[in-house]
Amino acid sequence: MRRVQGFTLIELLIAIAIIGILAAALIPNLLNARKVANNRAAQSYLHVAITGAEASRTSGSPIASASAVPCNSSNVLGTTAPFPSSVVDCQVYQTANGTYGYVTASTGTTFQFNGMNMQLSATAGLPTSMP
Repeated sequence: MRRVQGFTLIELLIAIAIIGILAAALIPNLLNARKVANNRAAQSYLHVAITGAEASRTSGSPIASASAVPCNSSNVLGTTAPFPSSVVDCQVYQTANGTYGYVTASTGTTFQFNGMNMQLSATAGLPTSMP
């Protein structure tokens, strides 16, 4: 009579334990990577909007508004397409000295562009240090 071969209970338990340890280590990292990617995409969207508004200003047709305008308005990006899924809110404002703005990512994180660099912000709104 032939003996049936297979895995023992101990071998199966060890394999399940290893899979559990790997899952516990990898799942939080994967979730954090998604959050970071959404934040970077939102920052990139604001950067594109600032670049578009600056291009309009330097070509002699600045954004004619006394207050901030949405990044997806036709006079900023040339289109009224909806925000990408990584962006909840985005506004730009122009002065004679430059273009400023803020973006709120789908993660709830807000970033401001103060005319020189992008920075993390505690509240949604334009930077307070605009010339």
